[in-house]
Amino acid sequence: ATLLPNGLVLIAGGGSGPLSLDSAELYDPAAGTFAVTGKMTAFRARHTATLLPSGLVLITGGASGSLSLDSAEIYDPHRGTFSPTGDLRVPRSEHSATLLPNGLVLIAGGRDFSAPGRATAELYEPASGGYTPTRDMGLERSDHTATLLPEGRVLVAGGSTTELVTSAEYFDPTSVGFTDAGAMRMARAGHTATLLRDGRVLIVGGGMDGSAELFQ
Repeated sequence: ATLLPNGLVLIAGGGSGPLSLDSAELYDPAAGTFAVTGKMTAFRARHTATLLPSGLVLITGGASGSLSLDSAEIYDPHRGTFSPTGDLRVPRSEHSATLLPNGLVLIAGGRDFSAPGRATAELYEPASGGYTPTRDMGLERSDHTATLLPEGRVLVAGGSTTELVTSAEYFDPTSVGFTDAGAMRMARAGHTATLLRDGRVLIVGGGMDGSAELFQ
């Protein structure tokens, strides 16, 4: 679900039982109503949706049935349409996508259904619709979180390969690489990570006991 500059919320794709969806709708908070908008170019669940500085929405990867996807597309709120953009370098689902201060989008980790997780990451360039690889993460991970910190680095935390992990790492846009950020107190995947006003990150759930912790 992506908050658009016009105040509407774009809800695109997802799953309905064993099926992935290509439908999308817009929620109007003033009226409390939903309205259908254009269909995506592919059926997707477990994908990402990132609001770009232009007001367009970048949608990447995801799963369609038992396949992970390498395709990506752009939603135009003015036209209510989806159109293809450049393909990811590898198929990904349950990955992360983070808008960086320089306007690029960091797409990290995820999984292909033929492999438990990915350590690779890539940068999307909105102007060209192309991707460039970064250095690999220190660990394969999917279903993790990626949080842009005030100083411009990205905190990538938790996730899973064949099991839940505690590890965390930083992505530095300057070096285009990852460095160790220590370990969480609890192994987590499918959790949330929220940047607080004081710069700390609140990490909630995803473990076996419903716990929460603060990264600082």
